[in-house]
Amino acid sequence: MKTRTQFILSVFTLLFLGLLPQVQAVSPAPDGCYPGFTTAEGCNALAFLTTGAANTGVGWYSLFSDTTANYNTGVGAGTLLLNTADSNTAVGAAALLLNTSGTLNTAVGTDTLVYNDTGGGNTANGAFALLDNTTGNDNTALGFAALESNSTSSANTAVGSEALAFNTGADNTATGFQALLSNTTGGFNTASGVNALSNNTTGGLNTAVGASALTNNTTGGSNTANGVDALHFNTTGNLNSAYGGAALQFDSGNGNTAMGFNALGHNTVGSENVALGDSAGVNATTGSHNVYIGAGMGGVAGESDACYIASIFGQTSANGVAILINSSNKLGTMTSSKRFKKDIKPMDQVSEKLYALSPVSFHYKKEIDPAGTSQLGLVAEDVEKVNPDLVVRDKEGKPYSVRYDQVNAMLLNEFLKEHRKVQELEAAVAQQRQEMKTVIARLGEHDSRIQRVSDQLELSQPAQKVIASRP
Repeated sequence: MKTRTQFILSVFTLLFLGLLPQVQAVSPAPDGCYPGFTTAEGCNALAFLTTGAANTGVGWYSLFSDTTANYNTGVGAGTLLLNTADSNTAVGAAALLLNTSGTLNTAVGTDTLVYNDTGGGNTANGAFALLDNTTGNDNTALGFAALESNSTSSANTAVGSEALAFNTGADNTATGFQALLSNTTGGFNTASGVNALSNNTTGGLNTAVGASALTNNTTGGSNTANGVDALHFNTTGNLNSAYGGAALQFDSGNGNTAMGFNALGHNTVGSENVALGDSAGVNATTGSHNVYIGAGMGGVAGESDACYIASIFGQTSANGVAILINSSNKLGTMTSSKRFKKDIKPMDQVSEKLYALSPVSFHYKKEIDPAGTSQLGLVAEDVEKVNPDLVVRDKEGKPYSVRYDQVNAMLLNEFLKEHRKVQELEAAVAQQRQEMKTVIARLGEHDSRIQRVSDQLELSQPAQKVIASRP
């Protein structure tokens, strides 16, 4: 600091000497011009200055206690009255009034940083901005009463009237009228927009962008709201993310993600839901672990563990494959390539267990199928008794569904086995028919020979004389 001070003083000296021959006296001569580049104007301004340089004190008792400090500017009654440090700027009555050793502070406005003592690197612009700050550092407050109650916390930024007005936490950023107004000890919050996070008190790690975004949040943490009224009524919910006007506006649940206007707009206490699209999940209220993808995929109130995806039903994918899902909710397809298989061998008698299965007709329970459509199929528990490998299990290991693709493969094997039997029978019948044709042909030949013999015998016998009797 001494080297810097000496350098600046040297520059000022050279500048003064260089301009000296050209200086024109003014009449009357200006008062308040003192050695060491000091300007003092007002009752007891800079009254005790000794070696301090480049200080400016204008106003009643401004920079009153300064003796050796440098580069301070106090404009207004009582500005920097107790200051003994360097490089502070105070403009406005009582600005930085009680500052002692804090440095690099800038206060513009009535009572700005008035209680600051040792805090440094603070910037306050607006009446009562950073009013109560004492030891907090690197805070920025722009606007009436911005960061007014902050005292010891650091690295806060408030832009807007009453932004972060009651803050005592650290590392918060508020931009907009009453943004983060009620925040006390909450830290690492970011609010941009009128009333954004205005009721937050102790919640931390929240981000709100948009008018009234997360405005009612109090203790909830790690929430993200982007859009007018996004997460508007959330109070204590955590880990929610809302992108879009009115998204998750009534939410108080945890771990919800909504993207799109009014997405999950009526969710209250449901948790870990995901909605993507205009009004996606708009009917969801208390259910959890639901997924809504696509505009208008509203869902059903109160349900949980449901998934709605638009633009699938009624669409045809030629030459595609069926999509399967396992108990871990992983989507995928079956593959039949030899590249992915091992221990390949004929199915043989394995498929004969099909004959022990008992197909049934049934109706799903009302909560699954309100329409009560008649269904055909198998019962997983019954199939498990025949062949456990044909059953799909849930996360708890209980039978859940039947691997109908495997049943179809077994049916194919049985069909092919029966088909081979039919082919063998047809071949045997064809051979028998050929043999019968041969036998018939031989019998026909024998008949011809017999007939010829019979004809010869008949010709070899003597002619019988027939004597006609006369009357």
